[in-house]
Amino acid sequence: QVQLVESGGGLVQAGGSLRLSCAASGITFSRYSMGWYRQTPGKQRELVAGITRDGTSNISESVKGRFTISRDNAKNTVYLQMNSLKPEDTAVYYCNADSPLYGRYWGQGTQVTVSS
Repeated sequence: QVQLVESGGGLVQAGGSLRLSCAASGITFSRYSMGWYRQTPGKQRELVAGITRDGTSNISESVKGRFTISRDNAKNTVYLQMNSLKPEDTAVYYCNADSPLYGRYWGQGTQVTVSS
């Protein structure tokens, strides 16, 4: 059974930092590109950051310079380091595992709330 379990969300003041973690089980982690998406009510889920199997990352322009994505294949975990948080970063953040051969999976989401 595939599980992606996010953690690290919460309430933080503007300018603060959070680190999200996503622990994967039931998949061969190194075979998947990993990503972090976010969603607010009434809006489509948007890609925040992605990292390929070989560690190449891409960051959305809206968070570039503030967010960093990384992965630890030995721990089957992907991270999203979020610095200089803004109220507009408030959303539910979802972890995603994606492989054209093995499928696509989502975590249950973790709430991030940034107060002004």
